[in-house]
Amino acid sequence: MTTASSAILEAQPILVNATRFRKAHEAEWERLEYLVSRIEKRSVAALSDDDLLVLPLLYRSALSSLSVARETSLDRALITYLEQLCTRAYFQIYGVPTSALRQIARFFAKSWPEAVQAIWRETLVAFLLTVAGAVVAYLLVRSDPTWFFGIIPQGLSDGRDPSASAESLRATLYGASHKDDGLAVFATYLFTHNAQIAIFAFALGFAFTVPTILLILYNGLMLGAFVAVFVPKGLGWNLGGWLMIHGTTEIFAIILSGAAGFRIGMAIAFPGRLSRGDSAIAAGRSAATAMAGAVVMLIVAGLLEGIGRQTVTDDWSRYGIGLTMLVGWLVYFYMPRKA
Repeated sequence: MTTASSAILEAQPILVNATRFRKAHEAEWERLEYLVSRIEKRSVAALSDDDLLVLPLLYRSALSSLSVARETSLDRALITYLEQLCTRAYFQIYGVPTSALRQIARFFAKSWPEAVQAIWRETLVAFLLTVAGAVVAYLLVRSDPTWFFGIIPQGLSDGRDPSASAESLRATLYGASHKDDGLAVFATYLFTHNAQIAIFAFALGFAFTVPTILLILYNGLMLGAFVAVFVPKGLGWNLGGWLMIHGTTEIFAIILSGAAGFRIGMAIAFPGRLSRGDSAIAAGRSAATAMAGAVVMLIVAGLLEGIGRQTVTDDWSRYGIGLTMLVGWLVYFYMPRKA
């Protein structure tokens, strides 16, 4: 065979039997079309786990079939069909097939609770660290009141310190009329401070969880220090109601933020068979979802703190609101859900 003849043969497209080609791949195309149609009519939640795993494989196979059909000049109808199928599959796999409202609804109905359930161990650790910090601070301040000033920032105490009288402490709990403006400023400061702790507890989890542990402990120390100021003045029950109305939501949000930080930090420290980057990305998906929900909880706590706590002055009502919020969060996060 001459060189010229070889060049002519190489320039000609490889011939493929259209009937055999279609028969070999048609089952895969039909399954891909079925899965894509299901997503278009309902949502990706309509697919089973096996369908979700095979979907990208079928898409890549269809792309390969389209490439072969174009290169070998198969009938135009088949090429058009594959082009349309691949386009539909692309938008369902890489696009945003659901509306923003449906995505928000899915977040609250499934994604957020499942993310919180996934970090239940880390949540328990963060809770125990908070309790430990509170107990240590309480004992320290009761034994030596000067410890209070080493734990609580000056702007946060706002006169609520061991030197305050029982009357002045009581006035801060029930929003005396001459202190309304001061209470509003204090509530804003406290919310901002706790929101910063929550965000940093999550963000600093990348540093192998050490800063997150310290922040969660410190939050518990502040709580225990305040309790140690009010209890000796006979205001422990009153302080509990003052804290309860918003604290069950706010402290829970901080604990979840710390738990999310723990999840990322542990994934980086102990990546297993994955690289540290891949391990962090895998852990970050559920952790970031939990953190996004914690922001929602902080907003709710801010409303309870800025409005409810200033207008509801009955201790039993405060405890009732706080306990109702706590039970509501626990049921929402941890009740069994259908797969």
